[in-house]
Amino acid sequence: MEKKLYIKEMRKGVYLMDEAHESTGYLIIGDESACVIDTMNGYNDVYKAVRSLTDKPLTVVNTHGHPDHIFGNVYFDKALIHPADLPLAKMFTEDPEFLKDCEARGLKMPPFGEIREGDVIDLGGRHLEVYELPGHTSGGIMLLLREDRILFTGDGINHHLWMQLEGCPSFEEFVASLDRLMFLEDRADVILHGHAHDLDDISLMRCLRKGVEELIRGETGNDLPYRYFDGEARQHPFSCLPDRHYQQDDHVICYREEMV
Repeated sequence: MEKKLYIKEMRKGVYLMDEAHESTGYLIIGDESACVIDTMNGYNDVYKAVRSLTDKPLTVVNTHGHPDHIFGNVYFDKALIHPADLPLAKMFTEDPEFLKDCEARGLKMPPFGEIREGDVIDLGGRHLEVYELPGHTSGGIMLLLREDRILFTGDGINHHLWMQLEGCPSFEEFVASLDRLMFLEDRADVILHGHAHDLDDISLMRCLRKGVEELIRGETGNDLPYRYFDGEARQHPFSCLPDRHYQQDDHVICYREEMV
């Protein structure tokens, strides 16, 4: 089956790029330059797609180091990632099978640069502020598009949060990280995450936090088994507010039994 790239303008100059309904990247265009947030799996020439929308200088940022957010880097000259996720990214980008596929396609992975909390990407009239959210991965970041009040959360805040992976922090540590960033509720109205097809109300952030607190308290009576590529885990449903807009109705946190 063909792995298509679907592009939708969410705000003027803010584009959602959905690759085969497997992962999502974004293009934000300012007055002077543009930024690509996550490059997805690399099935499609993301650079060509971006260049059909803008000819402005580009900055490429990866919210974290998983393949479905970085493999499309092969179409660009450089990408920025938090240094805590660099070993994770290299584990995938230096895999022999990935290198073999790149060679067959005449592509190669460009170098990574570093991005950290406190950095601000000035696009001209639009600014992306960087915030660290270790949880789904050690070096996960979020980016606040200040003027448009949009928070790009990667996989760190979404409707199907994976916390069962090796290297994920404890739930208590994750709640502490969320608490440090809750002020972003007052600076953003909506969330666009790494597998989104539409906007989510910013309250998803607090609802997710509530679900993690339920796990800390051991409220797992309604949890179900969850199978994924690396084995079995559990999934904990959490609820969102009835009067807000979310792109979907089901919300779960995946975890290992020993975490609770």
